[in-house]
Amino acid sequence: MIRDVGEAVSERAVEVVGRAMGRAQEGRELPVDLLAGEDAYLAVFDAPGTEGNDVQVRYEDGAILVRVDRFREHREGFEMRFPGRGLALDGRVELPADVNLDPEEATATLRENGTLYVRVPTAETPDSSAES
Repeated sequence: MIRDVGEAVSERAVEVVGRAMGRAQEGRELPVDLLAGEDAYLAVFDAPGTEGNDVQVRYEDGAILVRVDRFREHREGFEMRFPGRGLALDGRVELPADVNLDPEEATATLRENGTLYVRVPTAETPDSSAES
């Protein structure tokens, strides 16, 4: 009986710690790198464990916004002991305000390893097309 109580307390403690870790992960923004090229900006977000239909990408007020809503699949023959992964994750990166961008032509690609690439091309300005 004492062993059963000890196991129950231990299981509950692991669950509480796991949920706290998941909430902490949800409170941090997704890690992101912003790269500048000659004709585009590329934002690279780390979103491991993400499927394509889990991701929403928007361009708003000069920033790329990413929302990931992950789901835990039930695994036959297993029970959840440590729910440590955050399920709702957000990311944001500001793009330079002094650059003429074309967000309508932006593309987002999620790789199998959970890396999300968002490419926002620069738009030609009237001055740059006259120079060509």
